Amino acid sequence: MNPTPVELLATVLFALAVLHTFCVKRFAHWAHQYPSGSVREHLLHFLAETEVVFGLWAAVLFLGIAALSGSLRAAVDYLEGLKFTEPQFVFVIMVVAATRPVVALAETLISLAARLIPARESAAFYLAALFLGPLLGSLITEPAAMTLLALLLKRRYFDRGISRKFAYATLGLLFVNVSIGGTLTHFAAPPVLMVASKWNWGIAFMFETFGWRAAAASGMATLIVAARFWPEFNRLDAEPDRGARMPVWLTAMHLACLALVVAFAHHPRVFFGVFLLFLGLVTATQRYQQPLKLREGLLVGIFLAGLVTLGSLQAYWLKPLIQRLTGNGLFFGATGLTAITDNAALTYLGSLVPGMPDDFKYALVAGAVAGGGLTVIANAPNPAGVGILQGSKVFAGEGISPLGLLLGALLPTVVAIVFFWLLH
Repeated sequence: MNPTPVELLATVLFALAVLHTFCVKRFAHWAHQYPSGSVREHLLHFLAETEVVFGLWAAVLFLGIAALSGSLRAAVDYLEGLKFTEPQFVFVIMVVAATRPVVALAETLISLAARLIPARESAAFYLAALFLGPLLGSLITEPAAMTLLALLLKRRYFDRGISRKFAYATLGLLFVNVSIGGTLTHFAAPPVLMVASKWNWGIAFMFETFGWRAAAASGMATLIVAARFWPEFNRLDAEPDRGARMPVWLTAMHLACLALVVAFAHHPRVFFGVFLLFLGLVTATQRYQQPLKLREGLLVGIFLAGLVTLGSLQAYWLKPLIQRLTGNGLFFGATGLTAITDNAALTYLGSLVPGMPDDFKYALVAGAVAGGGLTVIANAPNPAGVGILQGSKVFAGEGISPLGLLLGALLPTVVAIVFFWLLH
C-alpha cells in the first residue's frame, strides 16, 4: 500500500465518522443539559442526528482535499467523479414506499398471512412481518422493504410501550432479515447488485444458492426473538381498524410508480422524472394521503452520499485485505468488515479482484449480507430504518444506541452465519 495524503485523510475522517455514530446518544444527552432553544442545544442535537454524521465528515473531506491540493477545483472534480445513484434511488424509493396507499396494502397482505398463524394478533403480525416483509425486499428492493416494515413496526410496537430490550432485539432482527432477505433475486440487495452482472449471477442462481438460506435464516431468527419476548405480546392490545380503505385505482397507480422507480433504478434521470409525476399524483389525491417522508428520505440520502464520498477512498487498504483472505477468513472477514463499511462497497471491491474462484465469491457476498445488520452503516437500507424508528416512543429523547443495535443484531447474525456458511 502506498496511500496518497488524500486517501490517508479520508481514512482518518472515515474512522472519526464511525466513532461519531457510536457517540450520537451522548451528544443527545449533552443537548438536554442546555436551555431549550440555545445555540449549544441546537448544535448538539445536530451532532446527535445519526443520518447527518457521514455527510458532515464528507464535508470536512471536501475542505481537506481543497486544502491539500491548494485548489477548490480539485475537491469539486472529486465529487463530480463519484456516482451518487444509490443515495438518489434510496431517497426516491423511500418516499414512494412510505405513502399511505402502499403501506396500507403491505399491512393488509401481512395481516392476511398473520391470520394463518395460530397466535394472538400482536404476535402473529410480528412473525409474519419480520419473516415475509424482508423477503418482499427481493421484489421491491431492500430500501423499500425497510421503509414499509419500519413504518408498520413503529406504529404497532415501538410506539406502544414495548421494552427497550425488545425494541433493540426487533431492530437488530429487522436489519439482519432485510440484509439477507433481498438475496432471492439479483437486483434488490445492493451488495448483490454490485457483482451480479460481472459474475453472471441471475435469479435462478440467487434463489438456489442464497434464497432458501435467506428464508430459513429469517424464519428461524424471527421465531427465536418472538419466543424470547413472548410475554410482551400479551401486553399489547389488538391493532384498531385504521379507517377508510384506499381506492383500488389509487393503490394501483402508486404501485406503478414504485415499479417504474425499481425498474429504472440505475437511471436517475428517469426515476426522478417518475418521482416528479408521482408528486403530482400525491398533490391531486391529498384526501387519501399523509405527509410525505421527505425529511426522512433526504437525511438518509445525505447519510449514504457521505458514505460514498468517504468510502470511495478506502480501496487502497480494503482491496489488498480482501485479496489476502481465503475460505473462512474471507467469510468472517467480510462479516466483520461490513460492520465498519457499507457491504455494497465491500463486494464491489471484491469484484475488482481478478480470477476469484466461485467459492470465494460466495464467501464474500454471503459474509457481507450476513453482517448487514450489525451497524447503521453496514447496509444501505439501515439508515432508512433508523430515520423512521428513532422518532418512536421507545427511543424518544436519546435516539438509537449503536451499541444497542449491535447487541440486538448478534443473535440473528449468528443464525444467518449458520445457514449461509456452516450449512454451506
